[in-house]
Amino acid sequence: MKSMSIYLNFQDSAEAAFAFYGKIFGTEPTGIFRYGDMPSDSGMPAVSDEQKNLVMNISMPIPGGVTLMASDMGPGMTFDLTIGNNIQIGLHADSREEADRLYAALSSGGTTQMPLADQFWGDYYGELVDQFGITWLVFFTPES
Repeated sequence: MKSMSIYLNFQDSAEAAFAFYGKIFGTEPTGIFRYGDMPSDSGMPAVSDEQKNLVMNISMPIPGGVTLMASDMGPGMTFDLTIGNNIQIGLHADSREEADRLYAALSSGGTTQMPLADQFWGDYYGELVDQFGITWLVFFTPES
């Protein structure tokens, strides 16, 4: 496996949280996508004008070789944020084949939330909840 990430979900405060964490860890975000950046044909639910500036994805390296990632989850978005679904584990595979293997193994006895597929942002990506209720995000990012 290439690396691991911790994925956090916030109620409209991901950007502020990452400014705070950046000061603590001495680092800065390496990328940020907003809901307004989504193409209309992405297959994702439409967002309101108020939600377009919210963070769809932000990432930042932290010590220990871990990447901290996050999204804002407002009411009526992908899911309603509650304590318990506000953290997810991301696995960054070395290949599509490894992503397929990890996804299949972790989803056994669990629930598929988003099947592995090529995404508009460039990753091969899927989401699942394992049989123990843990949410896993599986990524493969092709070399550019």
